[in-house]
Amino acid sequence: MTRTGTYTPAAGYHFLTPFYDAGVRLTTRETVWREALVEFLAPKDHDLVLDIGAGTGNLALLVASKNPSTRYFGIDPDQHALEIAREKARRAGIVAEFRQSFFSTEAVADWPPPSLATLCLVLHQVPLDEKLRLLREIHSVLQPGGRLLIADYGEQRSWLMRRLFRATIQQLDGIADTQPNADGVLMPLMREAGFSNVRELKQVKTVTGSISILSGVKADQG
Repeated sequence: MTRTGTYTPAAGYHFLTPFYDAGVRLTTRETVWREALVEFLAPKDHDLVLDIGAGTGNLALLVASKNPSTRYFGIDPDQHALEIAREKARRAGIVAEFRQSFFSTEAVADWPPPSLATLCLVLHQVPLDEKLRLLREIHSVLQPGGRLLIADYGEQRSWLMRRLFRATIQQLDGIADTQPNADGVLMPLMREAGFSNVRELKQVKTVTGSISILSGVKADQG
């Protein structure tokens, strides 16, 4: 999901977008890592969540189920995925605002500053400089004291996870953008972008490699 006008559709190709949810559930143990993400997020009544790479809206539903009073804003460049997300929200009777756009500070300038931000399965698909840009701009838009939670393919620590990651995700998305994640670049990049208290909260092993849940805090400038 780059600012240059190119992005990978939710399932690789637009015509596969309706099958994206089933594919993610089968290949990434989505229920495990996404529910863990929301537990760590622990949204409160006063929180505002900015979901970068909102996709088909699964996180919006989980946030609403955890705390219906939390405000949710989702941004994604994929119109087809967002059509599915809006329909899910309508059927569930939840209030969620979605915007079709590449993420930047300018793209969300008219939204209130978020206290929480999430970034799921985006960073492994973009070049190294774009990973850092996204993290820096998320840091910029967060409220002081706000938190970022990432769920993505992180460091592949075992021989088996590296082999599975190479045979699946790297075959689909290429080596250049995905290898830095496998080598453990995400937490150093978060620190370089300005986040403090950067930690790995959980690692979930899947048939496509291990997915890490990472957190970082924007220091309270007051």
